Amino acid sequence: MTDATHVIDLGEFGDRFRADPHPAYARLRERGPVHRVRLPAPDAYETWLVVGYEEARAALADTRLSKDASKIGTTFLDEELIGKYLLVADPPEHTRLRGLVSRAFTMRRVERLRPRIQEITDELLDAMLPHGSADLVESFSFPLPITVICELLGVPEIDRTEFRKLSTEAVAPTSLETERDALVRLTAYLGDLIEDKRCAGPGEDLLSDLIRTTAEDGDRLSPSELRGMAFILLVAGHETTVNLITNAVHALLTHPGQLAALRADMSLVDGVVEETLRHEGPVENATFRFAAEPLEIGGTHIEKGEPVMIGLTAADRDPDRFPAPDRFDIHRDARGHLAFGHGLHYCLGAPLARLEARTAIRSLLERAPGLALAGPAGEWLPGMLMRGVRSLPVRW
Repeated sequence: MTDATHVIDLGEFGDRFRADPHPAYARLRERGPVHRVRLPAPDAYETWLVVGYEEARAALADTRLSKDASKIGTTFLDEELIGKYLLVADPPEHTRLRGLVSRAFTMRRVERLRPRIQEITDELLDAMLPHGSADLVESFSFPLPITVICELLGVPEIDRTEFRKLSTEAVAPTSLETERDALVRLTAYLGDLIEDKRCAGPGEDLLSDLIRTTAEDGDRLSPSELRGMAFILLVAGHETTVNLITNAVHALLTHPGQLAALRADMSLVDGVVEETLRHEGPVENATFRFAAEPLEIGGTHIEKGEPVMIGLTAADRDPDRFPAPDRFDIHRDARGHLAFGHGLHYCLGAPLARLEARTAIRSLLERAPGLALAGPAGEWLPGMLMRGVRSLPVRW
């Protein structure tokens, strides 16, 4: 059983933890599946951290772990400013919100996007490839998913560059002050966007659908819920996919044998996406849960009200679930990875992220046969939520 009085300060690992947290997570796993930790600055508060695969998978589906911080008398800054959304709600509220969103965000809608995703991909490559080198994030990994999600939700073209800056600061803040400023500005922006759509009348985009969607009992999203839903769909709808595409290309370019195998058989692109999700997924840790009642996770007692962070990256490198977990292997059966979560909060946008990543990787490699790194990757994003680099210089 983990000693609740012994706190492991993750900040003591220094900058190397931000660049490569996997050795630290491996050391923790060797000592047990659950640990009391203090997060690195600027957060620097204590939480339980789950690093074992089986324990993480079970915890993700455990209804005794609440996502609604108000149940323990607190709220997070994003919810306080922007409004209620799926990641901070429990059933029956979560069931209601997801039901209303699912009416508009369907597999059929995602599949209809396939030709447009390919068209956007081709346009970006047409603009990028004549230059011979580029920052992959700026020229390709970011503009593809931001264009897709903005078109899907109906966000004007002129707003996208500024929105990228604000959303990245919201999910990977450099300080508490910059995080607050980004969230305040996002709140105002999303409120204005929703009001503009109300005044303009029904459109064909997803946000317009959400504004007019009504359940059979007459229920519909309130203004704050609409704002919260727009926030999570816009931010999660592109930040994670930016990192998924970039991490996949980075992994391939640093594992030449795997890259050669993919070039010889492009049908392995699905394996590349799934192995990237397992090996270096775009979300390092799930957002906080709170013990709604006393419980045990992996033999460790958690008191009512205590925060719990579930390590998706740590769990997906558990050697008891994935042999030789540090090896990037596109032939591996990576099914069961937790990159998109598990249970009630499984990622609603997983099909879209997979489709965008498959399209991007295949098209990039087909049109840039000499693709290679042009220098070291940029710094890794701060914080313990997102896993990705700010830049990736490539040439061809």
